[in-house]
Amino acid sequence: MSATRPSPVASDKFYRQLPLTARRFFLSLVSSPPVSTHAVDRPLDATGDMDPLRLLLPRVQAQPLLPLPAGVPAPSVRPRLVPRRRARRHRNGAARMLPASAVASESPWTEQDPASGEKEERFDWLDQWYPFAPVEDLDPGAPHGKMVLGIRVVAWYDRGAGEWRVFEDACPHRLAPLSEGRIDDKGRLQCVYHGWCFDGRGACKFIPQAPALGPPVHTNSKACVASYPCVVQNKLLWFYPRAGPEHSDVLQRKRPPFIPEIDDPSFVTSFLIRDMPFGYDVLAENLMDPSHVPYAHKGLFRGLPRLVDPGREEYDEEGGVPMAVQVEESSVNGYASSQGPGYSKFVAPCTYYGSPASKKSEKNKPHLMIVFIIVPVAPGRSRVMWAYPRNFGLWLHKITPRWFDHIGVNVVLDSDMYLLHLEERNFAKAGIENWQKSVYVPTTSDGTVVAFRNWFRKHCGFQVGWAAPTVDQLPPTPTKDKLMDRYWSHVAQCTSCSAALKAMKALEVALQVASIAVVGLLAVAKGTLLTSVAQRAAVVSAAVLCFVASRWLADFIQKKFYFEDYVHAYK
Repeated sequence: MSATRPSPVASDKFYRQLPLTARRFFLSLVSSPPVSTHAVDRPLDATGDMDPLRLLLPRVQAQPLLPLPAGVPAPSVRPRLVPRRRARRHRNGAARMLPASAVASESPWTEQDPASGEKEERFDWLDQWYPFAPVEDLDPGAPHGKMVLGIRVVAWYDRGAGEWRVFEDACPHRLAPLSEGRIDDKGRLQCVYHGWCFDGRGACKFIPQAPALGPPVHTNSKACVASYPCVVQNKLLWFYPRAGPEHSDVLQRKRPPFIPEIDDPSFVTSFLIRDMPFGYDVLAENLMDPSHVPYAHKGLFRGLPRLVDPGREEYDEEGGVPMAVQVEESSVNGYASSQGPGYSKFVAPCTYYGSPASKKSEKNKPHLMIVFIIVPVAPGRSRVMWAYPRNFGLWLHKITPRWFDHIGVNVVLDSDMYLLHLEERNFAKAGIENWQKSVYVPTTSDGTVVAFRNWFRKHCGFQVGWAAPTVDQLPPTPTKDKLMDRYWSHVAQCTSCSAALKAMKALEVALQVASIAVVGLLAVAKGTLLTSVAQRAAVVSAAVLCFVASRWLADFIQKKFYFEDYVHAYK
């Protein structure tokens, strides 16, 4: 008895009742152009339902939005940019068309259908370089510990070799953190728990508890600490998260992403580093989204030109308009996009840079770049390093203290920090694998956000490839003052801001002492040195001014170096 071939016009209800395997078999048997627009010509996700995110991704060939001229054959299956909906009609019966700026990108991605059996290339998270910190924020006289990609590492300066080193942050003796240690008088990294010392290669050179005439236990391989390949490039210390001799020459095969403008002597560049209380993917999505700036950072970017949307009669106070973001190329290693005269590029997994005004720098022409280094730390935690290389305003850069720039950048980061922290929990509640079903991103302004989410889905399976076993669970939400804390997330890591804080605290104490001393002088010299009312009034005024200045400085320190709330309702 011969098998009956399923009809290509099978009902949508019957089709959706089939198991996933049967649906794929059904699709493989259909050779004629499909008629059912619900069962075949819409992209399907793993459950067989329509995947709205794939409707927004760039295809290899954009389809015309206008009717084809007479005589030109239409394609048998017409790809759509948005799900089919019944066109709204005015009272006169004319169909109401969506404006071009309100729909998704005209050059979306192509994705293999699940039934094809072809798999997307997987992104290897361990075969990448990761930034540790800006070199200008690392003290050569002390070790520095951080968590990157789920592993704890320590960076220290090897005076003998004149190079920075990155080790696993655990002494092989009893696993005490080496980042709490010190550099000894011979330039070795010393664990302060029991005094074990290590050279730049990670070999143990001294165990105080081992007898001098006994066996050389310090030469045992178990006494060594894992040493990661590392390099200083673009003013950042990078490391490769695989130890062992087979990875010692990884620089010959692969280097960190290089941005020429950062090392160009005609440009000025200074980095900021800050830990963020939400995950890598939420941080990346936010930094790649230009359309949130006038709203989430209202009033912080003054002087920006107002864009014009042709045909628009109403503009809001913030000045938000459509942005024609177009993804031009994409692969497992990232993607590139353009927006008017500007461009942006994502080099997976950490580097995102671009320029809002031009695609390349030219000699004797002003050029501004924005560079974001996005570091995965742990589930629910990430780190950003921010710089804006530019070849203008060089004199202003020389006279402006670095900590003063950081105050402004920290306000920008604070302004949407609480929003993103709660947004991540909303994503987790819905299931991060259901991102495309949980959100609605119908405009080209979300082009780079969609591009990142697709890269994260197609090549990473919605997961960061942590280098160590990690509990994939978000930490609890702390109080707002702890969530937006600036001291531990930035100031303690920044040499400029920590020095400024120390100086301001000393000045605050000096002002308080001066106010008390002036009052004491007034009491002692009331009848001798200060004989007139004007003299006594001047001394009292000086005491009051010193006290008021100390209180103002204390408030300034608290807000700029520890915590300042950001209330959007009153911005």
